[in-house]
Amino acid sequence: MSTQKTVRQPADSIVENSLRLDTDRSEQIVDALNTELANTYVLYHQLKKHHWVVEGAEFLPIHEFTEEAYEHAEEGADLIAERAQALGGVPVSGPAEQADRATVSFEGEDVYDVRTMLENDLEMYGHIIESMRDSIELAENLGDFATGEILREILVTVEEDTHHVEHYLEDDTLVLEEATH
Repeated sequence: MSTQKTVRQPADSIVENSLRLDTDRSEQIVDALNTELANTYVLYHQLKKHHWVVEGAEFLPIHEFTEEAYEHAEEGADLIAERAQALGGVPVSGPAEQADRATVSFEGEDVYDVRTMLENDLEMYGHIIESMRDSIELAENLGDFATGEILREILVTVEEDTHHVEHYLEDDTLVLEEATH
């Protein structure tokens, strides 16, 4: 195993890319992509936590949904990271750096009731949707329509998952509450 450590590209740097997007524009777009990447991983970890700790009468459907949702987040993160790299950037990859870069906050290590967990997810999804729309607009204003398209495709999935969370939070349920005596 080699002990030599050669940095090929420092984090937070932009190199020329073959996509013919100049480094000034690439830098702005990669910065936005790294924010989206960090936000996506915060969401991923929160959904993963909820998948592990969910309990109650609706355990199974929520357990299955959170698994699908964190898989969607991971797939989106991969696309975002690969695009940042293609633009000459370095995807933010360490947990500490992702937490610092994210504009959304993890709910913490405590376990909450199912409704609170889903409300926290819904809130985070909403912030991510707004941020992603801003990043799409930025990329397209800078002439990077491919990044806009990639983010738009991810946004469709994010919005679908958000809508599913919203359905889980509706008042209608087949589960009866115990009557208090």
